[in-house]
Amino acid sequence: MGLEQIYTQLITENSRSTEHKHNLECPTHKHEGVNPSCGDDIVLQLRVNDEGIIEEASFVGDGCAISQASASMMIDLIQGKTVEEAKKLSDIFIGMIKGDVTDEDELDELEDSQAFKDIAHMPARVKCAVLGWHTLSEALEEKETKE
Repeated sequence: MGLEQIYTQLITENSRSTEHKHNLECPTHKHEGVNPSCGDDIVLQLRVNDEGIIEEASFVGDGCAISQASASMMIDLIQGKTVEEAKKLSDIFIGMIKGDVTDEDELDELEDSQAFKDIAHMPARVKCAVLGWHTLSEALEEKETKE
C-alpha cells in the first residue's frame, strides 16, 4: 500500500469516526468555526485544567469528510497537551498547508495529521482542512482575552 493510499484511508476512517464527535460536559472553551464557501460548520469544545492542559476535546457539527477528519485528527493530537503546545501544533499545521513549514522534524509533530500535507494542490479543500485548526486557535485566543 502506497503512502497516498494510507493517507486516504486515514482521512476516510477519521471522517467517519464518532469518537470525538459529541458535546462535552462543562467545557472551559467553546468556539464555532464556519466555512461559508462549502457549508462546513463545527463547534469545538475544550476542557482545559488550571495547569493549562487540554484534558478533553470534542466537536459537533456537519461538514465534508476532509473537515470532519481534520478536526478528529486534531483532537487526537491536542488532548493531553498544554495550550501552548496546541497553539504550536496549530501553527505548524496551518504552515504546512500554506507550504511555509517543510522541516520534517516539525511536520513529524503532526503525526497522522500530515495526511493533509498535499491538500494545497486542491485549493477548494484547503479551507475544509484548516477549519478545525483555525477554530482551535480562535477558541484559545478568545479565552485569553476574556481572562
